[in-house]
Amino acid sequence: MTDTHTIVAHDEWIGARKSLLAKEKEFTRLRDELSRERRALPWERVEKEYVFDGPAGRESLAALFGGRRQLVVYHFMFGPDDEWDEACRSCSFWADNFDPIVVHLHARDVTMVAVSRAGLDKIERYRKRMGWTFAWLSSGDGDFNFDYAASFRPDELETPVFNYGTLAPGRPDREGVSVFVKDGDEIFHAYSTYGRGIDMLNTAYHYLDIVPGGRGEDGNHPQYWVRRHDEYGSGT
Repeated sequence: MTDTHTIVAHDEWIGARKSLLAKEKEFTRLRDELSRERRALPWERVEKEYVFDGPAGRESLAALFGGRRQLVVYHFMFGPDDEWDEACRSCSFWADNFDPIVVHLHARDVTMVAVSRAGLDKIERYRKRMGWTFAWLSSGDGDFNFDYAASFRPDELETPVFNYGTLAPGRPDREGVSVFVKDGDEIFHAYSTYGRGIDMLNTAYHYLDIVPGGRGEDGNHPQYWVRRHDEYGSGT
């Protein structure tokens, strides 16, 4: 990599680093302000009764909160069709971050689950293969994924209806995250994000962003290098 980077003395390196630090601090302040604005968004009341299939049986959206007031739902790409023998490899990349943080989210009154349209038997089979323990439920043929803009019907696939009308989904199921709040018997939808909006939820990407090689995706299809964690070679 030395052919792509200038090699300098320590004092010059410190000067360059301080210059970048000023930009990093500005970015951090902007990110904090954006986070405040995100948390201050208005809410919409959840009017429908959604039901999911989980290891404990049929569960309502209210039950998914697990006694906490805030719920994060990861829309995991895993369709009900026969072509889906495995869940999405990119969503699997994200899911490798879930298990270690669950206890910390619980400490802040937050429950996190994943939801897919695939049947529970397929979900459980794949979860066992991956060694995950986070809660993962099936929305089956219900409206949940469609209502929260993570699944799409055949006539919508080439229409800009994904990510708030900015992208055509291109496939029936897409990635995303939705946030809900429970107040008494009422549930509210507070936030959803899709596409690049979920970058901030991938710990590995944050580490890759600080090393010289980066994500290695410039000029390539995003995540072209990503594999399920049991598919990398022994030398990885």
